[in-house]
Amino acid sequence: MKEDIQIAQETEMDSIKDVAKDLNLSADDIELYGDYKAKIKLETYQRLLEENEAGKLILTTAINPTPAGEGKSTTTVGLGQALNQLDKQTAVALREPSLGPCMGIKGGAAGGGYSQVVPMEDINLHFTGDIHAIGIAHNLLAATIDNHIKQGNELEIDPSQVLLKRVVDMNDRALRNIVVGLGGSKNGQTREDGYMITVASEVMAILCLAEDILDLKERLGSIIVAYTNDDQAITAKDLGVEGAMAALLKDAIKPNLVQTLENTPAFIHGGPFANIAHGCNSIMATKLALHTSDYVVTEAGFGADLGAEKFFNIKCRFADLTPDAVVLVATARALKMHGGASKDNLTEENLEALEAGLENLGKHIENVQKFGAPMVVAINEFDSDTEAEIEMIREYCEERGVKVALSQVWAKGGAGGLELAEEVLEIIDQPNDFELLYDVEDSIADKIETIATEIYGADSITFTSGAQKDIEKLAAAGFDDMPVCMAKTPASLSDDPNLKGRPTGFEVTVREINVSAGAGFLVALTGDVLTMPGLPKKPSAEEIDIDKNGKITGLF
Repeated sequence: MKEDIQIAQETEMDSIKDVAKDLNLSADDIELYGDYKAKIKLETYQRLLEENEAGKLILTTAINPTPAGEGKSTTTVGLGQALNQLDKQTAVALREPSLGPCMGIKGGAAGGGYSQVVPMEDINLHFTGDIHAIGIAHNLLAATIDNHIKQGNELEIDPSQVLLKRVVDMNDRALRNIVVGLGGSKNGQTREDGYMITVASEVMAILCLAEDILDLKERLGSIIVAYTNDDQAITAKDLGVEGAMAALLKDAIKPNLVQTLENTPAFIHGGPFANIAHGCNSIMATKLALHTSDYVVTEAGFGADLGAEKFFNIKCRFADLTPDAVVLVATARALKMHGGASKDNLTEENLEALEAGLENLGKHIENVQKFGAPMVVAINEFDSDTEAEIEMIREYCEERGVKVALSQVWAKGGAGGLELAEEVLEIIDQPNDFELLYDVEDSIADKIETIATEIYGADSITFTSGAQKDIEKLAAAGFDDMPVCMAKTPASLSDDPNLKGRPTGFEVTVREINVSAGAGFLVALTGDVLTMPGLPKKPSAEEIDIDKNGKITGLF
């Protein structure tokens, strides 16, 4: 089969004006970024929320990811295409890809095969510049902190308690820990600093949770950037730059409209990491999709233990959303890896490894069921899958009373997702007992323990002495009534990436708890989660090229 980029480049796209018309949007409702990309005007967004009823919301999530691939974005796109083939007016809502993973090991995030969003090259590279705008807004705030200290430090910021690192949208491990202000006093206060990848910025999380430009500005002003010598919090508002930050984001806050290979409308907006942030596209994009379509297929990052849990407990809580159906994606290849098979032998039938790995799927089924929304398991088919492997997964789900469908959207596009689409339509109007996992009024420790024991399956939770001090400090400051965003490895249900399948008898250690006051949640760090990834030995960037005609190759 052709490479993803070949398929994308050979596709005949509709004008974005025609895609907008399919959503009953006029030329006056959109701002063009060329022929195939557009942003939706803020006044249009507000009007549609007031005039149109919301459609049905379908969340796509997955088992714990492996190097074998699960195809969550591909399934999201393919299901949207399949629903449209069944004459259901459908849109998809996805996150924007980060350049760091794109140039690193993960590749892009535009789907795959015949279930992609296009223009694929633009979406995976600079798109409409949203992530760059977020980086500039964040770094303006970082520069203002050091400038304030240099210019007399009226707020009495303690240079050793500056919390805000700088950001860049690239995997660059050399920037994790740096020293700024070298070269004498004319260059400012010498202090330790560091960089995060842009999508780990609280500014990104805020953009994805804000409901309008004024909400965005207020949230930006609440970002805690440092503490004073007597431990008083300093915010962006104290530094007086929240207005300038919001101004830099005046276009980035507008949701982006593109299309799939089959011309299904696609809203792609925002992209916080799911291992260190909440891992969902923007509330505005999701609501815009819901108020322009009868059905919306969206996704949450990584496995259901991270992405879906945060989609429910953070995004749905803040946006007052109720998922009408959940699609849980699994592959025979990934399940075999969870059962002990090596990456080099995944094309061989291995029912023993598959049977062992199914326990990972089982735990994710249980986790989704805890929230009460109707669910179907999608078996994302690979060419090497055998009939016996597919049948074993089907039987496992059916024994647990869970609907299951084979998904062939990578190879066949929407036509390969018709079985899945029909199963989704069968459950989407069933009684929905959706509920959140915890109450925000629970103590910080209780909320973390609930997630660790109920979702991860941990026996117990341990807080380091530093984390215990964080809890006391946050509670005293009035931040204990916020939802919790767990920072954890996506590779395992536990906080140890080496524990595959369904680990038991383990303990989760929380080493640090921070507040993202603008975003409105606490961040609990477990394991060795990095906010600045590094490039692999052979990064994807080595395969990407461009010819004299501007044609890009090697992007996936």
